Amino acid sequence: MKYLVIVGDGMADYPMEQLEGKTALQYARTPHFDLLAGEGELGLVQTIPPELPPGSDTANLSVIGYNPLEYYTGRSPFEAISLGIDLGPEDVSFRCNLVTLSGDEPYADKKMVDYCAGEISDQEAAGLIDAVRKELGGSCIDFYTGFRYRHLMVWHGASDVCELTPPHDISGQKISGHLPSGQNNARIRQMMERSYELLADHPVNIKRIEEGLNPANSIWIWGAGRKPLIPSFSEKYGLEGIVVSAVDLVKGIGLFAGLKPVKVEGVTGYIDTNYRGKVNAALEAFTKGSDFVYLHVEAPDECSHRFEIKNKISAIELIDQKVLKAARAGLEQSGFDYSILLVTDHATPLSLGTHTREPVPYAIFRSTARKKNTGLTYDEISAAGTGLFFKEGHLLMDHFLGQAK
Repeated sequence: MKYLVIVGDGMADYPMEQLEGKTALQYARTPHFDLLAGEGELGLVQTIPPELPPGSDTANLSVIGYNPLEYYTGRSPFEAISLGIDLGPEDVSFRCNLVTLSGDEPYADKKMVDYCAGEISDQEAAGLIDAVRKELGGSCIDFYTGFRYRHLMVWHGASDVCELTPPHDISGQKISGHLPSGQNNARIRQMMERSYELLADHPVNIKRIEEGLNPANSIWIWGAGRKPLIPSFSEKYGLEGIVVSAVDLVKGIGLFAGLKPVKVEGVTGYIDTNYRGKVNAALEAFTKGSDFVYLHVEAPDECSHRFEIKNKISAIELIDQKVLKAARAGLEQSGFDYSILLVTDHATPLSLGTHTREPVPYAIFRSTARKKNTGLTYDEISAAGTGLFFKEGHLLMDHFLGQAK
């Protein structure tokens, strides 16, 4: 049996007037999502425990089969391992976004204009992080270049993890109520403020402004955590597999679980990503002997954070057409027995622009247990109507792999 998990990040949503009172999943044209739900099992899953923040970190950890209450120590350690950074027991890692803050006000009075600095390119970002590293790095602080707006900072010997706000949670808001608080806050806030002085007039940003693009004029530090201890996926489930994602967070969760991240050219984490390349990587892995593939698509979540209604609908439809349809056709042609889990890790409502913790729809199809199409559709309302519900998200993977206790 080959097991394929397709995660559409942030697909779940609230009904919207602009979408005729429907959610994005209800409004989008998704015949292949609906066929999977109609021929298989449809229900809801609570991916995020009430005690933890509703993030892609806690949610994907849950979906991949690990209880976040046991294994979650913070977001950035997953990104650190994906970048090849080996954290020591005394290290605290932090996510370091390049963001766009508003203009001439004092730092605390600025607004979060763009949490991803206009999807800045890797080359531009590398120059800015290099400038930050030279100015703000030192004996106990290291900065590491990631991809686009996503980068990393490691504080060696930090005494505690601070309370920090994700920048995508405060789009369009004044940052004064969301600046670092808790132990070590003064040092982190100082670095953020100094970064604005350093980056606002950097040649990269001067050029971006001239081109009508948002400047990456500040770093934003968040997502603190220490290195977690996670049992391997093969130890837990007896399966070897891969992770296909553009996002270091998801690749890092896979690495901690002993799943191999596979590089796919042209993946971006946005709506222009290489959907077909991801599917090809999954099918190739199955052919070469892998039993499990975790295929993650970030695009719907990014569209929600940016309040892009049309793009979110398009992203969902692209996953339906270019991922699920293509993957199922490839698996049918291969002759393998297979199971597919279609799920969204969490809701990212377009009306809010940030993550929420409601239960989300899942669908499971098994080629060895095909059902006559029930006509159920893959969306929040239809899934709620089935009465199937996993209160603890990590138990869904046990169920999917046939190892429920």
